[in-house]
Amino acid sequence: MRAEGQAHIDRIEAALALVRKFLDWDRALRRLDELNARVEDSKLWDNPKEAEAVMRERRRLDAAVGTVRQIEQEMADAIEFVELGEAEGDDATIEEGLTTLAALADRADADKVQALLAGEADANDAYLEVHAGAGGTESQDWAEMLQRMYTRWAERHGYKVELVEYHAGEQAGIKSATLLIKGENAYGYAKTESGVHRLVRISPYDSSARRHTSFSSIWVYPVIDDDIDIEINPADLKIDTYRASGAGGQHVNTTDSAVRITHVPTGIIVASQIDRSQHKNRATAMNMLKARLYEAELAKREAEASGEYAAKTDIGWGHQIRSYVLQPYQLVKDLRTGVTSTAPDDVLDGALDPFMAAALSQRVTGEKVAVEDVD
Repeated sequence: MRAEGQAHIDRIEAALALVRKFLDWDRALRRLDELNARVEDSKLWDNPKEAEAVMRERRRLDAAVGTVRQIEQEMADAIEFVELGEAEGDDATIEEGLTTLAALADRADADKVQALLAGEADANDAYLEVHAGAGGTESQDWAEMLQRMYTRWAERHGYKVELVEYHAGEQAGIKSATLLIKGENAYGYAKTESGVHRLVRISPYDSSARRHTSFSSIWVYPVIDDDIDIEINPADLKIDTYRASGAGGQHVNTTDSAVRITHVPTGIIVASQIDRSQHKNRATAMNMLKARLYEAELAKREAEASGEYAAKTDIGWGHQIRSYVLQPYQLVKDLRTGVTSTAPDDVLDGALDPFMAAALSQRVTGEKVAVEDVD
């Protein structure tokens, strides 16, 4: 096998190995057999909600297992094709086989990401919060850039985006905003973006044209289904109302319809100003709070499974997951995975998939990438 072909095979096998590890292959096969048996039991359909959950799990597991088996078979066929060409000295056959392997390697990488989106809430819609860090106008402008970046990313995927909460900056940008991103696997993809994002650039607000470093944080959590019961003690809540404002500082309406809810035991704060009705905003904020508490439980389970725990940290030095350097050179660098891009304009326009795919893979492998800080 030529070196080119072996490189394609290595990529395919690495992708398949990652999926097998994520699925816990032997357990997945046993579970799929169990689900197939349950589907054959007519009594399952006596409980439509349970039946729907079983069918949903079966479809996702069957698709993941089927993908691995199909790629394995196609790889074996392509290898046999190349070896046949080599045995007969047929360069055209060899090239055709290598082309097939190259296309299959690309497909394996793409299918790998889809298979990794099999977490408990990965298929759900997502809330994405943006919060400006310390630094006034500079950080608030950066927060608004991030809001636009995630909106553009969502639009690239055909997702629908709604602005749930918006707190304008004092001179420019935003202090905070919450987006509701609706679409298949919205949470599964976006969950890897939670953390502090750092921007280095020549500030357009500095008359001396000095380089500034700004921080903003992203927090992502899933929209939860109605059948997930999250108990909240009303005594643990502090509820405030205020006048909603839109982009540029204009008022959405002239009444105190916006609602902010603080969950005192955890310190979690959510807010909604999406509707003119205070009652509806309160209901939306309560759903957001339940979603945040649910996400915290998912994170706790994942941390326990991996033997790690990382608390939410301050928005500042040493806690960032990604750096975006616009001057004196151009580079976006993920500090967890080592993935880089020399086209920050594209990244800020929503080209985030390579970063998300690498972060999803890292969650399975548990490998830590040692990268130097970008300055």
